[in-house]
Amino acid sequence: MPTADPPQVALVDYGLGNLRSVTRGLERAGAMVRLTDDPDVFEASDGVVLPGVGAFSEGMENAAPIRDGLLRVAASPTPLFGICLGMQMLLTSSEESQGVGQGDADGLDLVPGANVRFGAGRNVPHMGWNELEVRRAHPLVAGVDGEYAYFVHSYYAAPESGDAVLVTADYGDRFPAVIANEDGSVFGTQFHPEKSGATGLRILENFIELCG
Repeated sequence: MPTADPPQVALVDYGLGNLRSVTRGLERAGAMVRLTDDPDVFEASDGVVLPGVGAFSEGMENAAPIRDGLLRVAASPTPLFGICLGMQMLLTSSEESQGVGQGDADGLDLVPGANVRFGAGRNVPHMGWNELEVRRAHPLVAGVDGEYAYFVHSYYAAPESGDAVLVTADYGDRFPAVIANEDGSVFGTQFHPEKSGATGLRILENFIELCG
């Protein structure tokens, strides 16, 4: 029998993100990866990954030319997967954009809510391995309950609806580690799956299955 072609995944290149390691992770999970900033490629792909490291306002500024393309993907059945800053950009707003020198920035508003800074008494950025607790079933997080993932962040998601929280982790208080929109086709991880060993590979494999 012929072998099925690997899913085609568009990895969004908007000037922020550890693209090389994300590409390797996706390829290891079984994807054919295309690094692109072309919205037409987004829409022609089986899945889209929005990576990101850095400040929220910078991310939204860099992504401004492709914002409409990302929103069109989100309105379609094609899975849209945000990683770290890319996950935070799925929300409506961020306290980070109100900081000195950050200016104002609106998120993509695909998961209603805000990104908030860890409270007093927490060292930031939060860096290290934390245990994942699955709170709501979703194909993306199958098989990762009780496993550990690698985090680097100072802000975390605070969705308006608790139903948007798929997985939590603990850093003094529990915070969302994986979120998703209402229909489950837009989702993101606060941790870096490409840096999270076997747990991260499982997440990426689950994503590739969704793309298939």
